[in-house]
Formats: sequence, C-alpha cells, structure tokens
Amino acid sequence: MLISAPASAARFTVTTPDLTDSTFPADNFAGSFGCTAANHAPRVHRSGAPVAAKSFADTMFDPDAPTGSGFWHWMNWDIPSTATEFTDGTLAISGTNDAGARGYQGPCPPTGDKPHNYRITVLALDTPQLGLPASTPPAVAPFSMSGHVIGIGQVTATARRP
Repeated sequence: MLISAPASAARFTVTTPDLTDSTFPADNFAGSFGCTAANHAPRVHRSGAPVAAKSFADTMFDPDAPTGSGFWHWMNWDIPSTATEFTDGTLAISGTNDAGARGYQGPCPPTGDKPHNYRITVLALDTPQLGLPASTPPAVAPFSMSGHVIGIGQVTATARRP
C-alpha cells in the first residue's frame, strides 16, 4: 500500500465492474504514450466503508512503471460520503496525475513489458474536504490524505501490451 494508513484503519471492499478477470479492457487504456484507446476511467464501487467517513478519495498507482518511482495514474478527493460509485471527475476534485494532466490517465505499459499491476485504492477520510487544489502534485496529495485515513479498500488490476 502506498498511502499511509494507520493500523486501526477499517478495511472495506472495492470492486471495479468494468474490469474482466481483474484486467483492464481496451477502452480503459490511455490515448497517449503510444496507446490509442479511449482512456475511459473504470467505475469504482465501495462497500462496507466506515459510517464515520466524511468523504472519500480514490487513486490508481502503477508500481511497475519503468520510472524508478512508479506512476500515479489517477487521483480524486473530496468525494461525498454518500457516494458508493466513483468515476473520473464525478462529485470530486480530479487531481493531477504523473503525466501532468488532471483526471484519469489509463494504463499504457511499454510494449512487451511484463503485466503491470495497477492498485486502485479508495480511502475513507475523517474530513469532508482536504482543501487541496486540483493542481496539487501527485506526491503531495497522498501525503495530505494520509493523516485523515480512517478506512481503506483496494483492488489490483493488470494491463499488458504485447
């Protein structure tokens, strides 16, 4: 897990109904970095989160990216506590990814590389708003979230380009 969560943080279920056998379909792949797909963000569902949550955040990180430090593909925060399904930019602040753009940046691992594991994480937070602008760098946003985490759920999806 890349986002710091206290040992006392509740664990809850995260699912992504748009994935098949935990694999990204073609339309979720990027439309850049050598990929020409639709770059559609997957829907992310959460259930069993702490009732004390005042908001949620979701992220997608590729620890297998050939950067030496992984790659943040997606960050949303200030998602209302009543939301049980999230997608790109709905009901939330859509933050900056490691490509320097706001919103979802789909997978596009290098051709012929091993399958990459994309960690989709949903955080239950103890605050209704983080007070972060959408331009917050991807390394700073998780740091700012970490002190507010009361619950965490995660699912891993894979992507590969032959």
